[in-house]
Amino acid sequence: MVADYLHTYAVIMAGGGGTRLWPVSRKEKPKQLLPLLGQETLFQSTVKRLENLFPPERILVVTVEEQAQEMKLQAPEIPEENYLIEPAPRGTASVVGMAAMVLQKRDPKSLMAILPSDHFIRNVDLFHYLLKAAFEVAESGYLVTLGITPTSPSTAYGYIQQGKVLEGEYKYPAYTVKSFKEKPDEQTAQQLLRSGDHSWNSGMFIWRVDAIMTEIDRQMPHLSAELKAISEAWGTSKQDDVLNKRWLNLKNETVDYGVMEKAERVAVLPAGGLGWSDVGMWSSLFEVLLPDMDGNIATNSSLHLAHETHNTMIYGGSTDRLIVTIGVDDMVIVDTGDALLVCKSDQSQKVKEVVEHLKKHRQEKYL
Repeated sequence: MVADYLHTYAVIMAGGGGTRLWPVSRKEKPKQLLPLLGQETLFQSTVKRLENLFPPERILVVTVEEQAQEMKLQAPEIPEENYLIEPAPRGTASVVGMAAMVLQKRDPKSLMAILPSDHFIRNVDLFHYLLKAAFEVAESGYLVTLGITPTSPSTAYGYIQQGKVLEGEYKYPAYTVKSFKEKPDEQTAQQLLRSGDHSWNSGMFIWRVDAIMTEIDRQMPHLSAELKAISEAWGTSKQDDVLNKRWLNLKNETVDYGVMEKAERVAVLPAGGLGWSDVGMWSSLFEVLLPDMDGNIATNSSLHLAHETHNTMIYGGSTDRLIVTIGVDDMVIVDTGDALLVCKSDQSQKVKEVVEHLKKHRQEKYL
């Protein structure tokens, strides 16, 4: 049981690029820094969601230098020293390791919730309840993940297979994890959905800092060694030099693959009813924004005149630019002034391939 929540911390992972939301999400302003779903940016919504659960001094943000300044402007209540800067992106395992290393020095009794900066959660009260329940399970030494109850055979998410009910008096059903599965193909996704014992991997994790550091030490000795060297220099005049040198030695690995898949004590809390979306691609906005009677969504101040148009999303970058659609169904249309994206809504995951093409052909001004 968590006697109090004075040793609980939230760590927001905020260094991603959001390439599947191009052409709006760019290097300088990736999706978490954009007001995709309303007045607030996804990052601001993530911070706000933590109100009444974590005071600002117990919220840490791990990001890259190019994004940190804008984040500090968007969430000035978070102390400057709580923004941890990655010298370069090296995957979520290194993000988790850095945050755990810093917290271990600050508060050896700490527990941490790892939360992406670009998720949408409609039911905030349930989210708070789940986090408190997860901290209780984590107190027992488990690495805990929140598993989203699937609503479709999605191929966009990894899956978690739940095992037996955890023994103990917990306020919410918790299960052992049988296995983690990578993003499946369509046929496999349908099988997983029918099985009834699989959740989507939300990418939200909760654990004791000493527990995750022990697993990193056991499974990722190279990362552990680099973190120990960084830890020794942390807070000294050598901090930046050691961090920059050691960080560039790290491999790009996810915490799912590097730690969770082979960890010994892993638990999942099935999180149905959260109203969750990772806002991973343009079609996911249909899940979180309210469409009109014809299923159309016009967002970001775009003026949209729809004639015989159905289930189409328009994202415009200007209040005085009129976008007209005639006889259009099941489309995504995104206009940023310097780029125009038009695609079928069920093909929006392929936007990432366009970004790779632009990188390959060095069309930097569109990235």
